[in-house]
Amino acid sequence: MSMNHAVIWIDHHEAHVIFFNTEASKTEIIKTESHEPHLHHKRGTTGSGHVGLDTPYLHKVLSAVATTKEVLIVGPGSAKMELIKHANQHDPAIAKQIVGVETVDHPSDGQLLAFAKKYFLAKDRMIG
Repeated sequence: MSMNHAVIWIDHHEAHVIFFNTEASKTEIIKTESHEPHLHHKRGTTGSGHVGLDTPYLHKVLSAVATTKEVLIVGPGSAKMELIKHANQHDPAIAKQIVGVETVDHPSDGQLLAFAKKYFLAKDRMIG
């Protein structure tokens, strides 16, 4: 059974990748192996105060959706934009599959799947 759509919920610690079509879904959880703490900017210091996502983690997440036709990326913070930037720089074929990015807090996998189905239904209606 082919899963034509995927939604990726990503933060700095893990990514939930849900593959789905009209009849079924499958979830994969990918965790970073980096043990760097998520830093916050302190007054009077240089730099952003944030640790970027590790490249192997981003590559694993993108590799998971390599054969999926359309991908929606969601998440609560900057990790989703870092994933898109990584895709554009290192995996342009996968970057072409990304159809949208949305800010979403911390939904359950069921809520995430419902959100993605609604998103793709609206997208398909706009295209015709």
